[in-house]
Amino acid sequence: MSLFGTLVKGGIKLNHALSFDNENAAEQQEKQLRQLLKKAKDTAFGKYYGFAEMLKADDVIKAFQAEVPLFDYHQMHEAWWQKQQEHPDISWPGKPNFFALSSGTTGKSSKRIPITDEFLQSMKDVGTSLIKSIPEFDFPEELFESEVLMLSSSANLSKNESGHLEGEISGINVSNFPGWYDVFYRPGNEIASITDWDERVQRIAEEAPNWNIGAIAGIPSWVLLMLQKVIEHNGLKNIHEIWPNLTVYASGGVAFETYRKDFEAISGKPITIIDTYLASEGFFSYTAHPNTMDMRLALEHGYFYEFIPFDERGVDEHGGLLENPVIHTISEVEVDQEYVLIVSTCAGAWRYQIGDVVKFTNLEPHEIKITGRTKFFLNVVGSQLSEEKMDDAILEVSKALDITVNEYSVAAIKNEEGEYIHQWVVVSEMEIDENAFAEKLDASLKEANKNYGVARSKALKGIRVKGIGKETYHNFLAKGKKKGGQVKTPKVMNEERMKGFLEFIQTA
Repeated sequence: MSLFGTLVKGGIKLNHALSFDNENAAEQQEKQLRQLLKKAKDTAFGKYYGFAEMLKADDVIKAFQAEVPLFDYHQMHEAWWQKQQEHPDISWPGKPNFFALSSGTTGKSSKRIPITDEFLQSMKDVGTSLIKSIPEFDFPEELFESEVLMLSSSANLSKNESGHLEGEISGINVSNFPGWYDVFYRPGNEIASITDWDERVQRIAEEAPNWNIGAIAGIPSWVLLMLQKVIEHNGLKNIHEIWPNLTVYASGGVAFETYRKDFEAISGKPITIIDTYLASEGFFSYTAHPNTMDMRLALEHGYFYEFIPFDERGVDEHGGLLENPVIHTISEVEVDQEYVLIVSTCAGAWRYQIGDVVKFTNLEPHEIKITGRTKFFLNVVGSQLSEEKMDDAILEVSKALDITVNEYSVAAIKNEEGEYIHQWVVVSEMEIDENAFAEKLDASLKEANKNYGVARSKALKGIRVKGIGKETYHNFLAKGKKKGGQVKTPKVMNEERMKGFLEFIQTA
């Protein structure tokens, strides 16, 4: 047990013990909104919607909701953000030095989301709050003298003709690390700036013996590939043979449960898994205590949240927002109700629909889990399948067949007779009996979702399953220039994209 590790852990515990929070969630959120409005009142957006007058209102939240409409990316970009690339003071004071490129899971071209100095600071502040929660986990002292490996997208940012730098959000974050981060941050800026994914991972595998990694952060699929490469290159039985102090993995981007067995298979001892909700639009939540994957919502870090019920009160049958949806603030949310998340941020996003669906698991403190994407709601023929329901069914069938499935994609497509079926592609390194998988998957979904059962008795005429290996799947992502980036899996596809996927599989 090192003296340094003991002192660091003791300092974090003291900071944790001296942290006082006397404001309730509603007060914190109103304070955040007032600060955002005050900061942006002299921007073009603030003047157009009358932020200065809102700040004089008795109920600033109601005044804000009455004047500012809901925006999706395309609306925000067309009206404001494309101008923000050329001119200062559009939706946030100044002109951003960075724009995050994000194709998300459905867009064909990259979105450009402004990243302001205040926004970068907000991400650091949420990270600091996460660190303050570490005493809850009672990690060993050795962790606090080890290094952190962050598997980000490339930190080699490109310069736009408008003068700003752009790249994926994880690469932007890494490129803005202060110099003293080099004491504990791996793989370091030189390796992180390598654009080619395979070359970057090869360098990590070569340098691995020189590092003392205690914590890892990144999307599960790419972290798993990286760890497998480190094991292969160095002739190991498990990752703890080279990094014995590896204690914690901070996941994010996709649901972790479909990867748990694979991570356990390459580990020599248990690793604590914590979840994070870090998107191009903000660092919104993180796991704050052990034995759960629920995440504490960041309520006082430059974000104001609104919540639209993900049911007939807020969305249509395809998951799109109604013209006048019911909208709740933090004081009105309920446990186990799914909500479309709406955010206003210190990057100049206002009443912005990210596309994620969340569910509160606790209200004291406010903790959430991500249950899916509005675009991952499969309801072409009334099946009403949420991502959460599909994830649960995949896990259930995988367990029943004693196989591991990390990823999947599904689409409603027309068969040879012109009737709708659900076409699934499931990703596994194990051999899959496609007919047995389809039969059990169909039965599981019928039992879990009565609307799916009704659809199967009417317009949805069947399901098909195609099993593929991880290499084929990763090559498909690489073809779409998604390999190695901090992106989310395209779980629900449209018919055209699924047919293109199947054609790619046939020729792979």
